[in-house]
Amino acid sequence: MKPLPLSSAARRAVFASLAAEPRVDAVVRRLGDAITLGLLGDGEQLPGESELSAQLGVATVTLREALVVLRHQGLVTTRRGRGGGTFVCAPADTLGDRLRARLLAHTTEELRDLADHWAALAGGTARLAAERADGPDLETPRRSLLDFAAAEDPAARGRIDGRFHVEIAAAAQSARLTREEIRFQTEIGPLLCLAFNQPEAHREADAQHRALLDALASGDGEQARTLAEQHVHFALHCLIERRLDGPWQQQA
Repeated sequence: MKPLPLSSAARRAVFASLAAEPRVDAVVRRLGDAITLGLLGDGEQLPGESELSAQLGVATVTLREALVVLRHQGLVTTRRGRGGGTFVCAPADTLGDRLRARLLAHTTEELRDLADHWAALAGGTARLAAERADGPDLETPRRSLLDFAAAEDPAARGRIDGRFHVEIAAAAQSARLTREEIRFQTEIGPLLCLAFNQPEAHREADAQHRALLDALASGDGEQARTLAEQHVHFALHCLIERRLDGPWQQQA
């Protein structure tokens, strides 16, 4: 998975200070979430330890402990010598039994609750993005929209949809909302490849993305909020249908 074309706002959210959160766990969660979502791409080199610890507002020893955990999780690797450093190891294909088991671990009631939570977040950030974003702020979500339309791999569709929502949050010019969208995407984002693996669902989601971006570009905050909420509920409806389908032996 190659690095994604993040806006500067989304990148600042990934590397923003962790404030008063528990340090090692917070570093692991922040960087692990960004890698899982593809915000930090496979093979991408992280900033040096001194620079990264300063950006995150943690001691160098804390960062080193967190990197040890991330290495054990297979999310980063460290190379020594000239050209060395810490590099991202993006997860392999997220489809398969592990992901299906994760979906089955959620009840339909929990998925509906997730939909309500995500709709509130996505709708609010979309409204703010429509009111605050200018043309350059929307260039990155527009690229994500095109990438989603062209994606043939369901796993890529799920990652790109999550990236699209993170970039909208970044366009709302709120680091806190962007971090919350990243956090939420780590909970639901990997499952979205199951929502968009059928051609009809992929086409419908693509049409919803395009309508939402049009609303953002026109500055229509209320329409953007409505469309973002509708897209979220559509995605979760697809997941609930998959949840009720059973073991899916013959599905991707």
